[in-house]
Amino acid sequence: MPLYRDEAVVLRTQKLGEADRIVTLLTRRHGRVRAVAKGVRRTASRFGARVEPFNHVDLQLHSARSSGDSSLDLVTQAETIEPYGQRIADDYGRYTAGTAVLETAERLTAEEREPSLRLYLLVVGALRALAEGTHTPSLVLDAFILRAMAVAGYEPALDACGRCGEPGPHRFFSVAAGGFVCTEHRPGGAATVSTPAAAVLVALLDGDWPVADVAEPRVQREVSGLVAAYLQWHLERGLRSLRLVERG
Repeated sequence: MPLYRDEAVVLRTQKLGEADRIVTLLTRRHGRVRAVAKGVRRTASRFGARVEPFNHVDLQLHSARSSGDSSLDLVTQAETIEPYGQRIADDYGRYTAGTAVLETAERLTAEEREPSLRLYLLVVGALRALAEGTHTPSLVLDAFILRAMAVAGYEPALDACGRCGEPGPHRFFSVAAGGFVCTEHRPGGAATVSTPAAAVLVALLDGDWPVADVAEPRVQREVSGLVAAYLQWHLERGLRSLRLVERG
């Protein structure tokens, strides 16, 4: 079986047998990949701690697909690029936001081995921001979700009505309509959004951190509720990790 190398973020791990793990990876060039890491649960494992969730790693893998084999790839080498897991796991707010980042990334990659460089870079950037503590964890998560949804083809309409395209700003937000809507096209159940929250939504999508960072806790909570509803509408079922995220 041919070898290949790639950079990856570890999204999730599962126990396999007595000593192995199945690791779910978001790679730079090969999209989402599932592979077996043999012996990593043993204390003497050469790279067990490197293939844990949140870590940014450089991997060598054996491909199991060149001959039509449907089994999983095999991790043969793992080198740490950045051990984000150590810094993220030490803080509850960072940990819960980071877990939601990883779950969102996995859910948005429906097809295995479908390359998505932009999503990969967004995940790495979000984990770096969480590890460094530069911004409030929930804001980092919301910015990641908005940008990841845009990459996946679900960018919310924030500057114009999602129904008719009339330029904003608008006061009403409808997840079913794709974002902000004008008064004329406001559907039942649309949320009325405060002016500060609307500005923070735009700032998070655009990466305007000076605006987002000064948002009051109540505004952050309002934004997070809208972002979570928008994500879960398009995923068609909820994310378990979102319930645990500290808001504001």
